[in-house]
Amino acid sequence: MTLLDHRAEGPASAPPLLLGPSLGTSNALWDKVAPELSITHRVVRWDLPGHGGSAADLISAGATVGDLADLVLALADALGIERFAYAGVSLGGAVGLHLAVHRPQRLSSLAVICSSAHFNGSQPWEERAALVRREGLAGLAESADARWFTSGFTVPELVDDHRRADPDAYAACCDALAAFDLRDRLPEIAVPTLLVAGRDDPATPPAHLRQIADAVPGAALLEIPGASHLAPAQCPEVVLTALRAHFGGSAGRGMEVRREVLGDAHVDRAQARQTPFTARFQDFISRYAWGEIWTDPTLSRRERSMITLTALVAHGHYDELAMHVRAARRNGLTPEEIGAVLLQTAVYCGVPTANSAFATAQRVLAEEDGAAG
Repeated sequence: MTLLDHRAEGPASAPPLLLGPSLGTSNALWDKVAPELSITHRVVRWDLPGHGGSAADLISAGATVGDLADLVLALADALGIERFAYAGVSLGGAVGLHLAVHRPQRLSSLAVICSSAHFNGSQPWEERAALVRREGLAGLAESADARWFTSGFTVPELVDDHRRADPDAYAACCDALAAFDLRDRLPEIAVPTLLVAGRDDPATPPAHLRQIADAVPGAALLEIPGASHLAPAQCPEVVLTALRAHFGGSAGRGMEVRREVLGDAHVDRAQARQTPFTARFQDFISRYAWGEIWTDPTLSRRERSMITLTALVAHGHYDELAMHVRAARRNGLTPEEIGAVLLQTAVYCGVPTANSAFATAQRVLAEEDGAAG
C-alpha cells in the first residue's frame, strides 16, 4: 500500500506525536514547531494526498475525512505506532476529531488548531472543488495570504505548496470538508483535548473552537491574539508552548515517580538548586527518564534499580550510586540483594570499581541504619 509522505523526527523510543496539515499546505507548516517537539517526542508530520510528497491517487472525488483518517492510521501502523498523541490544523484538525470519535483507542491526547467540527456547510466547499477542477489552483494560491495570515505576514514556501498541490486531490479534500460535521458527536470525545484558535482567523473563527471546547468534556481552549488560520507558522512560539504543556503529561507523572523513587528531600534539593540555565535539563529528566522510562511497566522498579546500580558502577558515578542505593532500598531491595548486585559488577566491571561501589553502598546503608535507629 502507498503511504502518505511523511517526515519523522526525534528518538524512536520517545512517545509518538503525529502532526496533520491544513488544506493547501505541506508538512512544512510545522517547520518552526516540530523540531522542538521532537526533543521529547517521536514526531511524525504527514502530507495530505496530492500535497507535498504524498501521491495524488491516495484520494478521489467524494472522499471523506474518515478516508483521510484511515490513511493516517495506515501510516501509523506501518511505522509500528499503536497509540499516539495527535495535533492537526484545519483539515488536519478535523482528522484528529474523527479519530477521537471513531478510533479513540488509538489516541492518547488531541490538539485541534484553527479547525472546526463543521466547516460552514457543504456549499462553499462544493463550489471551491468545482472551481479547482475547472481552473486549477493558481487563482486560489494568489489569495492564500489573505485566508491564512494577518495583513503583512506570509510564508512563501507554504504559498508555493498551495500552488503546486494536485488540483484533483485538493478538490477531493474539499469534498471531505463539505461532508464533515461532527457537532453531535463531540460529547463522546474522552481523550485530553486542547483547542487552539487564531483570534483573527477568518476561515475557522474562535467561535468554532469554543463550540468544540464547550462540548468536549474537560477540553481546554487557547485563543491567540494576532494569529490567523495557520497559527503554527505565524505564532510558532505560542503554539509550541501550548502543545508542550498539553502533551507533556509525562512530566507531571515523571515528577511523581521521581519523588517516589528518590524521595521528597532529594527532589526538593534538586528543585531548589534549579536555575534558568538548568531548568530545561531538569524538565528533560522529569519527562524522559522518570516520565517515560521509569513508568514503563515492562520492568519492575526493583529490576530497574538493579540495572541502574550496575550502570552507575560501570561508569564510576559514585555520587549517583549513593542516591540510587537509597532508591533501591525504597524500591524494596534488601542490603543483601544490593550486595549481590555489586558482587556481580566485580566480575564484569572490575574488582577496583566494585570495591569503590561497596564502600559507597556501605556508607549509605550505615547512614540509613543510623537514621532508623
